[in-house]
Amino acid sequence: MSTHNTSTPANRLYGRAKGKPLSAYQAGLIETFLPKIAIDPEAPLQGLDGFAARWLEIGFGGAEHLLHRARETPERVIIGAEPFLNGVAKCCAGMDRGKLENIRLHHGDVRDVLPNLADESLDGIYILFPDPWPKSRHNKRRILSSDFIAELHRILKPGAPLYFASDIIDYVDWTLTRIDAHGGFGFAPKNKADFLSPYEGWPGTRYQKKAIREGRVPHYFIFTRQ
Repeated sequence: MSTHNTSTPANRLYGRAKGKPLSAYQAGLIETFLPKIAIDPEAPLQGLDGFAARWLEIGFGGAEHLLHRARETPERVIIGAEPFLNGVAKCCAGMDRGKLENIRLHHGDVRDVLPNLADESLDGIYILFPDPWPKSRHNKRRILSSDFIAELHRILKPGAPLYFASDIIDYVDWTLTRIDAHGGFGFAPKNKADFLSPYEGWPGTRYQKKAIREGRVPHYFIFTRQ
């Protein structure tokens, strides 16, 4: 998940807002296509009642997973939140080329959206390979804080899944500690293979491939909102 700075200290994101220059095609999509499928942060679920389920992917990176799930489940709408412009452009291109109509996007900080989601309004959430901020002095930048986890619990329906994946073992421990402390999520893996095996239908992403290439082991968790 890529991040950028905002003016609200409590919700401050870190990192780059934009990478290499967009192609003419991508720039055109940002100008003309994105406004058509962008959510209103003040009313993020407006106009989505026609879908059987409403999901959220937080920090979708290059959009490989988001696009795959949208193709796989056309009856489901997935809101993707990503502050990195290049990732948003890639998602728009994938939607355009694949004629996908069940994705909505927020180019920015997901924490500007969450307070405007009603209690128990989402059927599932993905947080896959978020920025780990591995240095101790930077741990406070991690998005999966105790307050953030409480907010995710509030907006998920009872029994809904929260998917979390990371290749940084310290971030895994950090998240498990806070999930356990919250007390509102179930997590009962049968064995170690349960969290070392990719999710069913996993398409692979560039972050996952980079982790494996560099010798890190991805961990995959599914927590259930109780």
